[in-house]
Amino acid sequence: MNTFGNRFRLTTFGESHGPAVGGVIDGCPSLMELDMDFIQKQLSRRRGDGVEGTTPRKEADQIEWLSGIKDGITLGTPIAFMIRNSNTQSADYDRLKDLFRPGHGDYTWQQKYGIRDYRGGGRCSARETVSRVVAGSIALQILNSRGIRINTQAHTPRKASSNTSCGGTIECSITGCPVGLGEPVFDRLNALLAHAMMSIPSATGFEIGEGFRAAEMTGAEYRDPFNSDFSTQTNHCGGIMGGLSNGMPIEFRVAFHPVISVGEDIPCVDMNGEEHLINIEGRHDHNHVLRVQPIVESMVALTIINMIL
Repeated sequence: MNTFGNRFRLTTFGESHGPAVGGVIDGCPSLMELDMDFIQKQLSRRRGDGVEGTTPRKEADQIEWLSGIKDGITLGTPIAFMIRNSNTQSADYDRLKDLFRPGHGDYTWQQKYGIRDYRGGGRCSARETVSRVVAGSIALQILNSRGIRINTQAHTPRKASSNTSCGGTIECSITGCPVGLGEPVFDRLNALLAHAMMSIPSATGFEIGEGFRAAEMTGAEYRDPFNSDFSTQTNHCGGIMGGLSNGMPIEFRVAFHPVISVGEDIPCVDMNGEEHLINIEGRHDHNHVLRVQPIVESMVALTIINMIL
């Protein structure tokens, strides 16, 4: 599936080293005056501008709006956009044509489709997420106009060096949501957020509220007593009860593993299962967690706007 959402739908296209990436947004309300500078600023955050340890690949990420917007105002028709890939070095990946890297999608995509774009990971690359940030930046503006705010914080437990990488976690808080967002039983809001977060490349874990710590608590410790205005005295459940938002801040955490192909002597196997030790010459992040923040914010916004609409 290359489409996310049902009311505010995003379909993305493109590979890491193809001519372009982009998307089509269907279901965006009309008469929204968009802040184009904000969208570009979110793309700059995703690019990792000024952040130490990010990939030396720097794309301009200039959006070409193809339809759905006139004079900065949404028309209510499908919004199509494209971002050209202008800083590719595909030759760096020629050695990987017949090799499978550990921890990547090389082997699984080859087995599923019988073919893969090995240049920079192709569609499996995080380059695809640039389209999510464009659509998410539009969704964020709609939510902000309704008083809904999404805030994130990144945490890395260790510092990456020139030949190592590190992962980390991102905490997210959503405030201003009305009571009742979510569609039980299979589309509980916590389930939808987990789905959205785990669709982000390198995501390995999701927990909401107390998360795994709740398994160690008693019922008396975990429950959130009501106040007279139906707010709760604590927020162990993370703002969701019975699969629906309860009006309290929605709080969750997502874990991301480190970039795998960093340094020399990466053990790969070829089509015959024989091992090769190679130096991956492509340009990779040593610390990508800060770059993931706007992606998390975008996927949250796309999830919440679907429920709002």
